[in-house]
Amino acid sequence: MSIFEYNGSALVAMVGKNCFAVASDRRLGVQLQTIATDFQRISKIHDKLFIGLSGLATDAQTLYQRLVFRHKLYQLREERDMKPETFASLVSSILYEKRFGPYFCQPVIAGLGDEDKPFICTMDCIGAKELAKDFVVAGSASESLYGACEAMFKPDMEPEELFETISQALLSSVDRDCLSGWGGHVYVVTPTEVKERILKGRMD
Repeated sequence: MSIFEYNGSALVAMVGKNCFAVASDRRLGVQLQTIATDFQRISKIHDKLFIGLSGLATDAQTLYQRLVFRHKLYQLREERDMKPETFASLVSSILYEKRFGPYFCQPVIAGLGDEDKPFICTMDCIGAKELAKDFVVAGSASESLYGACEAMFKPDMEPEELFETISQALLSSVDRDCLSGWGGHVYVVTPTEVKERILKGRMD
């Protein structure tokens, strides 16, 4: 078993019309043993920028603390929030610094940039970015997430339709992966508000 699948995870970010959604499962396991069913994989950097960290949970928490620290320094120095593109470059460089002993994480970054244009990206554990205009996925359920998102995604969805689409994609995908699941956690972000919802899923 790969070290990335040790705790199990499912992460997906999807773009809508001037909005985006990011969703994750809630299971924390040690291989096939479930440890927690309310694990938080998605974290807020600021009101229009979120990061989800799949992979090894301990590394995800360490990396998140470093990113919060660097973002606060940026806010103090620049007196503004970081743009999503800038933040993606920061995450990439922090991961690449540690390329000989990497953080075993695959980040998913989603944010609203200039003129509220949605930005999503993912990267591997050494910071190689993959930018997308529709959706990005990560985690042990990523293969089934690709299939579900490919089938369900359509461009320029409104926030409510986007929520429905990402939720159905997540729930149907984690049913096909025994290392992730146990409900879901969805954020839908528009220029004016952030909606957070908890999904109930199969409890096995």
